[in-house]
Amino acid sequence: MACAVSGCATPSGQPVERIAEPDIAAAYIPLFKSANLGLSKDAGAATVVWPGVAVTNAHNANLVDPRQVIGQVSDYDLLYFRTPRSAAPATAEPVIGSNVTAYGADTRGRLRLAHGVVRAITACAGCTQAAYFTFAGDAGPGFSGGPVVDALGRLVGITFGYKDQGHERLIYAYDMARVRAEFSALPGARASRVN
Repeated sequence: MACAVSGCATPSGQPVERIAEPDIAAAYIPLFKSANLGLSKDAGAATVVWPGVAVTNAHNANLVDPRQVIGQVSDYDLLYFRTPRSAAPATAEPVIGSNVTAYGADTRGRLRLAHGVVRAITACAGCTQAAYFTFAGDAGPGFSGGPVVDALGRLVGITFGYKDQGHERLIYAYDMARVRAEFSALPGARASRVN
């Protein structure tokens, strides 16, 4: 998945003007940066998960102000940072066979979406909680760290990668229970969280 998370493929998803779910729109943070004298651009996304705290992928660290970083998880591709935003959408667990929508950005920073169907939920080694889930869809570069939403507009995951398998693309996303658990394990996480 190295190529998948580094953004070396063509744009994916469909361009849209706005996020349909108001709570997700308020929690969505586009991440965008020009590099190499403007010849290349990096794009990703972040999602507010608690008032004052957002999450993205650790491989998006170059798109986040390092002074705002709360912590990074070594075993998972997660990075938490401070934000002035207070939106924190309702969450739910992913369900196999359910429809989901992922949001991200292209290399020009424009909003994109991808629809999919949850295919599998995978537990982490040695625990009962889900570590991640996969869904078939057209998300790709620029979706890393972005929200995955169920049909009721609830946040069910955070995208972290994709893998093409024949004519199908599988998107990988962390379950929100995993996102919460990893944040709670960070040193100083409690002091960083605004209640």
